[in-house]
Amino acid sequence: MRGADQHQRELLIDFSMEERVPAKLPLRPLRSMVDEALRSMSGVLTTMYSHTGRPSIPPERLIRALLIQVLYSIRSERQLVEQLEYNLLFRWFVGLGLQETMWDATSFTRNRDRLIDADAGRQLMTAIVSGARTAGLLSDEHFSVDGTLIEAWASQKSFQPKDGDPPADGGGNFHGQKRTNDTHASKTDPDARRYRKSPGQEARLANLGHALMDNRHGLVVDGCVTQASGTAERDAAGRMIDRIRTEGEITLGADKGYDTQAFVEHLARGRVKPHITRNTSNRRSAVPDAVAATQGYAKSQNARPRIEGIFGWLKRIGGIKKVKLRGTDKVHSLFTFALAAYSLVRMRTLLMPQVQSVQ
Repeated sequence: MRGADQHQRELLIDFSMEERVPAKLPLRPLRSMVDEALRSMSGVLTTMYSHTGRPSIPPERLIRALLIQVLYSIRSERQLVEQLEYNLLFRWFVGLGLQETMWDATSFTRNRDRLIDADAGRQLMTAIVSGARTAGLLSDEHFSVDGTLIEAWASQKSFQPKDGDPPADGGGNFHGQKRTNDTHASKTDPDARRYRKSPGQEARLANLGHALMDNRHGLVVDGCVTQASGTAERDAAGRMIDRIRTEGEITLGADKGYDTQAFVEHLARGRVKPHITRNTSNRRSAVPDAVAATQGYAKSQNARPRIEGIFGWLKRIGGIKKVKLRGTDKVHSLFTFALAAYSLVRMRTLLMPQVQSVQ
């Protein structure tokens, strides 16, 4: 017998959101890992707020919401809030009850400064790395580093002389004019720099994102965003590898852009073996012949390209190909949250191979 299509308003609903979320859902292990990382960050999150005044939105919920935005490629915070209104799965992950009122999209704007000042994205990434180390997923010996271009939310026409003089025709036509970062700056995003990642490419207004990867399982152990320059990748790599604390020697794989005498000497002072692709096109490589002849060097060269897969995931899913935020600090916050999300997905795959990826 055919059932009747009745439209009756339900006045009372009694069910648990926990029961509605499937036990084998890929987000379940991610939620457990995120909760564990946030518990370890409790002290940092406490310092973000005053001890008096009206209670705020729990920062744990804001961070989980930002992770959902990255994992599901939600293009804006306003759209994220809209989906949190009706998507039970997202509400469960964030920690919102069924009848709780959703906050406004501007709450992210007001709280972003707190997250940036506390470097919450990098703190979360560090906590996740600590969990990976506890689970035995990190080697703490062999690493790779690389950088990627993050296109700024600014047009080429905003790149104007610092002295304020407009183009000759007054219409933003810069044909025939020499424009450099020393004489020009973007009026839209002053932190962005005009830069090309490799010869033959178009110079774009951008920042540089940097990642340090563990070679064993391809997990991100550190990351940051800097202004784009010819030395930014090596400078950032030096700072990240210096933060690695280990008693023995470690190795660092990188492409030939890192093959400079100054960078190799910096690694030597920190007892880091330079497993860097040798650049012998027009000069002698700074990587010693004895290092390049070892079997470990060959293994590092084979593992190093995996870092490109991280950047591919970040740009295709994580939303960092062209960010909608302006300022290096804000881009750094988004980038580190995206790195943390990638590590979560990667750890879930390693710890639970039978569970399919979220994307």
